[in-house]
Amino acid sequence: MKRGGIIRSCVIFDCDGTLVDTLGDIAAAMNHALAENGFPPVAPLERYRDMVGWGIVRLAELALPEGARSQDAVQEVAACASGYMYERPAEMSKPYPGIKELLAGLKAQKIKTAVLSNKPDSVLRLLMDELFGPGAFDSVWGLRPGSAAKPDPSSVWEIVAELGRNPHDAVFAGDSEIDVETARNAGCYPLGVSWGFRSRAVLEAAGAARIIDKPEEIWDLICRQ
Repeated sequence: MKRGGIIRSCVIFDCDGTLVDTLGDIAAAMNHALAENGFPPVAPLERYRDMVGWGIVRLAELALPEGARSQDAVQEVAACASGYMYERPAEMSKPYPGIKELLAGLKAQKIKTAVLSNKPDSVLRLLMDELFGPGAFDSVWGLRPGSAAKPDPSSVWEIVAELGRNPHDAVFAGDSEIDVETARNAGCYPLGVSWGFRSRAVLEAAGAARIIDKPEEIWDLICRQ
């Protein structure tokens, strides 16, 4: 591993757009929920790139026609989409190239790994188990009842405490301005990834300390003497 970088002993990953290309499954779930409730689908699929990241309730709100965004409609569509995702967590989703190899290398070097997502916790856990196998990460945190969504830093602090680390030990890797803001709020190293759902310009504007183009570039931030 490259010497001279910043010594880190924990990597927290966002899920959607960072570890896994989930856009097809997200779009299918939300468009199904919209249709079930009598609303038109969002098309083309690429429109979802700028809508995801804040959680299923906010996604439902953005997906609904502007004149139909009542609290009841948003909650109904969000619940329907969550149920669809739970039944079909990974029909089209797949890890980005190089992610599985990176995770294997981090595990071999005893670097702690975690996933933090605004995806519903039950859906996230199914997705991680299906794509990476049980126990692939030291900690998996989706949005749970009573917990605050990213960019609130409280879940990051709980994760690092669970792993016996502190925020300054951790790289937080994500593809959106939400992830960069979460990292900065929590005191982690804010690392942007360019292969996800947002543009490099968005990550730069959010204050990412660095933006990488390939998963293996994370090694530049993790040095073992």
